[in-house]
Amino acid sequence: MAKVRPTVVQRAKRLLRDDGGVLTRELMRSPGGFGLGQVPTRLKPDSTTTMVCGFCSTGCGLDVHMRDGAAVSLTPSALYPVNLGMACPKGWESLTPLRAPDRARAPMLRMSRGGRLTPIGWREALTTFTERFKAVQAKHGPESVAFLGTGQIPLEELAFLGALAKFGMGMRHGDGNTRQCMATAVVAYKECFGFDAPPYTYDDLEESDVLVFVGANPCIAHPILWERVCRNPNEPTVVVLDPRRTETAQQATLHLPLAPKSDLELLYAVAHVLIRDGKIDRAFVDAHTDDFEGFADHVRGYSPARVTDHVGLTEQQIEALADTIHRGERVSFWWTMGVNQSHEGVRVAQAIIALSLLTGNIGRPGTGPNSITGQCNAMGSRLFSNTTGLLGGHRFDDPAHRRKVAGMLEIDEARIPTDSGMAYDQILEAILRDEIKGLWVVATNPAHSWINQSDARDVLSRLDFLVVQDMYDSSETADMADLILPAAGWGEKEGCFINSERRISVIKQVARTPGTALSDFRIFQLIADAWGCGDMFKKWDSPESVFRILRDLTKGMPCDITGIDGYQQIDDMRGIQWPLPEGRAPERLEQRRLFEDRRFYTPSGRAKFVYEDTRPIPEKVDAFFRFALLTGRGSSAQWHTQTRTGKSPVLAKLAPEQQYVEISPPDAEALGIAPNGWVRVSSRRGSLVARAYVTHIVQPGHVFIPMHYVETNKLTFPSFDPHSHQPSYKYCAVRLEKVEPSEMER
Repeated sequence: MAKVRPTVVQRAKRLLRDDGGVLTRELMRSPGGFGLGQVPTRLKPDSTTTMVCGFCSTGCGLDVHMRDGAAVSLTPSALYPVNLGMACPKGWESLTPLRAPDRARAPMLRMSRGGRLTPIGWREALTTFTERFKAVQAKHGPESVAFLGTGQIPLEELAFLGALAKFGMGMRHGDGNTRQCMATAVVAYKECFGFDAPPYTYDDLEESDVLVFVGANPCIAHPILWERVCRNPNEPTVVVLDPRRTETAQQATLHLPLAPKSDLELLYAVAHVLIRDGKIDRAFVDAHTDDFEGFADHVRGYSPARVTDHVGLTEQQIEALADTIHRGERVSFWWTMGVNQSHEGVRVAQAIIALSLLTGNIGRPGTGPNSITGQCNAMGSRLFSNTTGLLGGHRFDDPAHRRKVAGMLEIDEARIPTDSGMAYDQILEAILRDEIKGLWVVATNPAHSWINQSDARDVLSRLDFLVVQDMYDSSETADMADLILPAAGWGEKEGCFINSERRISVIKQVARTPGTALSDFRIFQLIADAWGCGDMFKKWDSPESVFRILRDLTKGMPCDITGIDGYQQIDDMRGIQWPLPEGRAPERLEQRRLFEDRRFYTPSGRAKFVYEDTRPIPEKVDAFFRFALLTGRGSSAQWHTQTRTGKSPVLAKLAPEQQYVEISPPDAEALGIAPNGWVRVSSRRGSLVARAYVTHIVQPGHVFIPMHYVETNKLTFPSFDPHSHQPSYKYCAVRLEKVEPSEMER
């Protein structure tokens, strides 16, 4: 095996020690991002400041260059421990969406059903917001209003939204778009480890000798993390489990093109082989895990011979994968939406965790069952949004946790619900049942992004009152709103994000807000006052004051960050990973992984094997709908519904303008479809027309469409994991038809 050389972070530490202070930046913070177009006075008029990117969960550091008090350009931060001078196209273009002509500049109100949105002042907007929502509650009950948040805004704003809605306004039901990307990983970690605890640090990408990517395409979805893999000095074996021959699969040592949604059977078969052949770390299993015998008995029925027909791989391929995992000294497992967005995603994630536990690949450098997050602050949402869990990783259904939170927030404990309320899909179902009549949507776009789009739009149209709070007034959801509240975006306010490796980093105000737009934080303050619960949040007077409140709330929890002083320390350290309890001083560029002491967060201190029989695919292909539709990230220049990336001419040139569908050459030939020809793709729910991209990237019988285009979710099938309530975007049955050019001309 190749000699282990220093990682990029280790090399960067040496540079930092030798820079003589030249690379050390003065902390330059904003006055809270309250908006109203003011100059960000905490920053010097002509200076450079470092802050974290606001797109994906990688959490890259960007050096923003100021002139005359406003950001004029940016470059990747050379010594930020995440990206070390690298950035993807989205990062380079982060400032461009702020200057888009369709920014929401003033509150907008629809005066009548079907009428046009009309600009109004903030006083009228706040009065309308308060009176309309209270009227809905008075008529239909206190639980008839709900909110949907996001992993796109800072954790301080997330916490304010969740606390204001649930403690101040009496909303029992609220969820966020993190449900669409990370709910599966959250539940998997909680059940196995006792807490939502991704254990890794990005150094592990460079320190593994075997990396297994399951349903993950970091070349496109997290390109900076793939750069870290490419810098791995250990000549690692890279294995990709994915139905498509993705960009990552093309670069891998081994690509196993399994059948869609067969990953649970495959992982159980790999576990079967490891246990059967004694290729497990039995000492670790006996000392640090629970229910191994039950798991071993369960996977005994998943032999390679039994699963091969369903999985689409040979027995030899399955045996070889198990042997590769066994021979690795430092094996890491990585997954993203290909696992999470599944009808049985929680159990798939827990099967990955099981392989890590079986082989003792956890708590050591280069190991771990590692979920890569989606949004920039999805980790912050998981801990602090006050939706699925009580603030700071606490539980709504734990009386001791409710007492602790109520005491520290100085509120009546009776204001804290005893359960988390409805999940995202349940909220939409409750609207359909006329139980929820008012909805507050903050910085997310469900009319585009929610599964089975036509039904989602029908559901939203049934509301008595829909409020959309966003930085743009042109999104598909904003088009349906009764009231639009214009909000500041990344770069126009301050706060903190938490990235995939649990690193807390700061954002700063480097640009003016347009028109009378306000930061979400300031909007929440004004709504609290208008609603009559402002006194409850009198100490929540700035993002940093809220950060300190949240910090104190984490005391004694696995995510304890009581050792963090505030924003300046986070900025000086270039981000700080949780946990950091009081009395523990962080080191600059420090990388810390969890479970190095082999102690987990369960009552027994042991990790748990969790397993279940596989479930059938909810919608199978048949003689009419003969193709399996796969969806996912299209390019590194696109992001989710393209609400922001669509504003950049540079990013537009790096991604196909028109919707396209990947079709295998044999299927294209059989249907008479030429490259770049038009194809109608239809499911039982809707249809779209797209350009044909004929390629061996997809297997015969499969097609792929990127999720970013507005019509994609007309097709997707609304199935959900029963444990996480996460939608299964990745598979449905569709039909293909050639479209003649003459038909497109009509």
